[in-house]
Amino acid sequence: MTAKKQPLPYKMVAGVVPCPGGWLVLPAKLQGVTILPEEPFVLEKLADVLDYRPSFTVMTLDAPVGLRDEPGDRFRQCDLDAREILGWPRRVQVPPAPSRAALYAKSFDEAKKLDPWLTELYYRHFRHYREVDEEMQPFRQRSVYSANPELCFYLLNLDQPMKYSRHWDVGFQEREELLKLKFPGIDAYFKKDPPEGASRRHIVDAGAILWTARRISGRVVQRLPQDPEWDEKSLRMEIVR
Repeated sequence: MTAKKQPLPYKMVAGVVPCPGGWLVLPAKLQGVTILPEEPFVLEKLADVLDYRPSFTVMTLDAPVGLRDEPGDRFRQCDLDAREILGWPRRVQVPPAPSRAALYAKSFDEAKKLDPWLTELYYRHFRHYREVDEEMQPFRQRSVYSANPELCFYLLNLDQPMKYSRHWDVGFQEREELLKLKFPGIDAYFKKDPPEGASRRHIVDAGAILWTARRISGRVVQRLPQDPEWDEKSLRMEIVR
């Protein structure tokens, strides 16, 4: 007689961000209100993250989920809501989401004709965003959520925008120090060399959205927008914080 498999005494949650090596995963064990971050690692494909075992009960993803099929408005409603919360100048950290037509265009020039706001720097993210669009199905949105690191830092900072740009060294240090203060145990992974294919900045971003994964697990989360908006694949176009 096969012994019945016992459930784990904790939940696994993760913050996941795109990186040059694929996807940086910062996992954590969540037991009650205690969260214990674990060693970050890089997986090449998002499918490998979704199939990881033990599976994550909540995963926050620094990538848009749910896209408009055809070019139109530059921003989805969730992007507009997030930008309004952050205000100037931090709202620039919530970029537009590409239309699905542009995402699958055969070249940058073809994509830019569809989404004229597109830049070559942003176009580099398309390989990650295509993976998200290909892998996401409505049922996955019970455990996989789109989050934005800057919006998470805003909440960690008591609903105040960060003082410095994330692209400046002083801004990176500001965010790292805030995480150390609010998220006990996370600083251990700031002191180590990051896994191959990622940087410390990726780990800091993953730490911010991992904190949001903890909030989601505790059912303390705000969805943007408040009134749900779906795309043609029946995916909710939203950002959580």
